[in-house]
Amino acid sequence: MQKNISTILKSVSKPGRYTGGEYGQIVKDKSKIKARVAFCFPDTYEIGMSNLGGKILYGALNEMKDVWCERVYAPWPDMEEKMRESNIPLFALESKDDVKDFDIVAFSMQYELCYTTTVNMIDLAGLPIYARDRDENAPILLGGGPCAYNAEPIADFFDIFSIGEGEEALPELLSLYIKMKDDGTYNKKDFLREASHLKGFYVPSLYDVEYNESGTIKSFEPKYPDVPKRVVKRVVEDLNTSYFPTKPVMPYIETVHDRIMLETFRGCIRGCRFCQAGMVFRPVREKSAEVLNRQAQEIYKNTGYNEISLTSLSISDYSCLHEATDMLLDWTNEKKINLSLPSLRADSFTKELMQKVSSVRSSGLTFAPEAGTQRLRDAINKNLYEKDLLNAVRLAFEGGKSLVKLYFMNGLPTETYEDIEGIGALAKTVVDEYYNTPNRPRKPFTVTVSVSCFVPKPHTPFQWEPQDSLESLRHKQMFLAEKITDKKIHYNWHEATVSRLEAVFSKGDRRLSRAIALAQSKGMKFDAWDEYFDYHKWMEVFEECGIDPDFYANRTIGYDEILPWDVIDIGVSKEFMIRENKKAHESKTTPNCKEQCSGCGANKLGKELTWCPKMK
Repeated sequence: MQKNISTILKSVSKPGRYTGGEYGQIVKDKSKIKARVAFCFPDTYEIGMSNLGGKILYGALNEMKDVWCERVYAPWPDMEEKMRESNIPLFALESKDDVKDFDIVAFSMQYELCYTTTVNMIDLAGLPIYARDRDENAPILLGGGPCAYNAEPIADFFDIFSIGEGEEALPELLSLYIKMKDDGTYNKKDFLREASHLKGFYVPSLYDVEYNESGTIKSFEPKYPDVPKRVVKRVVEDLNTSYFPTKPVMPYIETVHDRIMLETFRGCIRGCRFCQAGMVFRPVREKSAEVLNRQAQEIYKNTGYNEISLTSLSISDYSCLHEATDMLLDWTNEKKINLSLPSLRADSFTKELMQKVSSVRSSGLTFAPEAGTQRLRDAINKNLYEKDLLNAVRLAFEGGKSLVKLYFMNGLPTETYEDIEGIGALAKTVVDEYYNTPNRPRKPFTVTVSVSCFVPKPHTPFQWEPQDSLESLRHKQMFLAEKITDKKIHYNWHEATVSRLEAVFSKGDRRLSRAIALAQSKGMKFDAWDEYFDYHKWMEVFEECGIDPDFYANRTIGYDEILPWDVIDIGVSKEFMIRENKKAHESKTTPNCKEQCSGCGANKLGKELTWCPKMK
């Protein structure tokens, strides 16, 4: 039933988060719909509306004539308080219908610290939070996104997970749902069993997990012979022909990314050993420059945005970058549309790119050396040299830039205090390069050093590594602060307690679900927001549940140990990961995929890869 929320909107901040009715939203005739999907993002409207993956899936599902997909975002605490006071359950923006009345409730799980917000949204919808407690009349709860690559900490809350790319997989799942409803064979148990046969769908309830006395996993096995032992991720093979939204919903309020977002390619050739995205999004698949240009023109026509951002994990590695930017600049300059090239690598930064970026942006540039010494950069396989960085910043200074931001991590495997000190030394070298550049700009100059804490992630060569202790991470942060004395260098760092909790959930198993549920019952949510994150409360929750967070975050894992995420096959083999882990401890690098195929295994997932020699 549609709820009248107008009375409470007057008393909450940013009511535009909850009104719906935006230009570009999709509304369908409910009488002609066979399956309704509530697409939920467990964060605020401003963040969820900026997520490109959500836009793709919203549009792809609504391309199906029998399906209506609507949007749902986490209400801010002031709105949630009013909703609970007025007995208004969580609702979808397009129809204002209750989420509990939908057929499929799908959550996009982008970040581990959104887990309590997710459970809170399930509760606010009026649904039992545990999958085992929801009956036949309850919707199917579906999870997806990066966190699904280790879904175990939240497995007890969901019926099914979509593993990999969803724009082709989710329509298949909806088609199965509609077919079983139409032919009268549908019940939740049989649907989930059938769904497990589709490539890329993981049903946690169809697997038994046993533990050793040490707390490690003894066995992880499917309950039935027809259920796959490992779930292979889904991959969209041809980005030129796959669905891409050119009529996005236009937000009423300012969002994080108010711009045209053009996806140039998926995957990464680099193989940084700490980076989960670089592994799980393999293999590399590109869009042509012509397709990008056409999509940009269509989106501009439908939105009027004055900025275009070319998105990827590393835009410098897009083989059609110069061709695509030339095509775009042919018409964007005339219309005064900014062209943004994020995620530039220092070793691929050229004067030509500098001129293109300078034509539309006059602020600063960001590079990510990640480590302060060459030895550690080799250990993490960054394949970046100090001379590359200095050449890039020199070009930036000559092009009029006076603001440089450098991203680093501390707590990386094999790291020493010499490596930490190297961060400050490298930043000082950049400062010196500025003053050694004759034609530098005469305006305020700053180098910002931003240092995050290393979090070991599943499906990476560092998945077996421990995270530094909280005390060690903090000590390294203060040590670096003492070593940075140049006033032109601004130093900031990420709160270590946040990174520690992220590590616990990144490497966690199903036993963590009770801690998440307990935390939500104590009012904890929006852990990704500084004003709501409470590390001490989390430690109290873990203690109450009998959970040792060090077991997950600070323990070295043996190569032969069964990992909670081994049930997921991302295409990259464990043998490759082990080889890369061993090379890290020897500070040996691996060439990028464009230079040489190192046999990671991801080529088995796609037919036509741009750079993998085995697929040519």
